[in-house]
Amino acid sequence: MVQDWRIVALFIGSIVLLGVIIGGPLIYAIMLSFYSAKSFIGELQWVGLKNYTSALQDPLFWLSFTNGLIIAISAIVLQVVLGVGIAMVLNKRFLGQTVVRAIAILPYFLPTVVACLIAQWMLDPNYGLLKSILASIGAGMPDWSSHAFTARGTIVLVSVWLWTPFVVTCVLAGLQTIPTQLYEAARVDGAGAWRQFWHVTIPGLRSVLIVVILLRGIWMFNKFDLIWLLTKGGPLNQTETLPTLAYRKSFLEFNLGGGAAVATISFLILAGVILVYLRLFPIDDAKQGR
Repeated sequence: MVQDWRIVALFIGSIVLLGVIIGGPLIYAIMLSFYSAKSFIGELQWVGLKNYTSALQDPLFWLSFTNGLIIAISAIVLQVVLGVGIAMVLNKRFLGQTVVRAIAILPYFLPTVVACLIAQWMLDPNYGLLKSILASIGAGMPDWSSHAFTARGTIVLVSVWLWTPFVVTCVLAGLQTIPTQLYEAARVDGAGAWRQFWHVTIPGLRSVLIVVILLRGIWMFNKFDLIWLLTKGGPLNQTETLPTLAYRKSFLEFNLGGGAAVATISFLILAGVILVYLRLFPIDDAKQGR
C-alpha cells in the first residue's frame, strides 16, 4: 500500500513539474500577446486583440506561414522516402550490418550548429568546398544564400541530412515487427517485390509512419535554430518562418506582444492541424491493423 502511494505521489509530482515547466511559459506567452511591451521588465499596456489583428493583416506573417509549410512538407517527404528506403536496405542481412547501421544514424547526434557551420563552409561562394570542386571542372559557383529557391533547398537538404536517421531508426524497428510469414505467403501467391512492399511492408509500417510524420511535422514547422543559423530568414524574408518571425519581432524589434501573438497563432494552427491529422489517421486504428 505504501509503495502504491509513492508511485501516485511520484506521478502527481511529475505532472506538477511538467505543468510548471511547460504550462507556465505557455500561459505567460499567451497573456503577453494581449499587451504591448518592449521588454520583460517594462510596463505592460493592455491592447486586447490588436497584436493578433496586426499579425494577421501583415503580409510577412502569411509569407512566413507559407515558407514554413513549403520547407516542412519538402523536408518531411524527403526524410520519409529516404528513411524508408535506407531502413529497408539496412534490414537485409549483409556483412558489417551492425557497423553500417551505426554509421547511418551518426548525423542524428550531430549538433545543429555544427551541421550549419559545415554546410556554410561547403557552400560558401568564395572559398567553399563546392566552389573548389566546381572550379576544377570550369564551372561557376552561385551564391546560394541570395536566391529564395537555393536558400530553401539548403535548409531542406541540411534537415534531411540531420533527421533522416531518426526516420530510419523508427522504420527499421517497425520492419522487424512484421512477421516473415506474411512475406512468405505473398511470395506463394505470386507477389513480386513491389507488390510485397505495397501490400505487406507499408500496411505493417502504417502506425510507425503515422507517428513519424506527425513528430517530424511538429519539429520541422517549429524549427528555428537551423533556419536562423543558415539564412536568418533571408534573402528578403524568403526563408522567414513563424518561429523566426516571432523571434525577430520579440528580440530584434522589441515588440514582445507582437512576437507572443505570432507564437500563439502558430501554436493554435499547429494544434488544429494535429487534431485533424489524428482524426484522419487514428494511431489506435493503425495499431489494430484497420
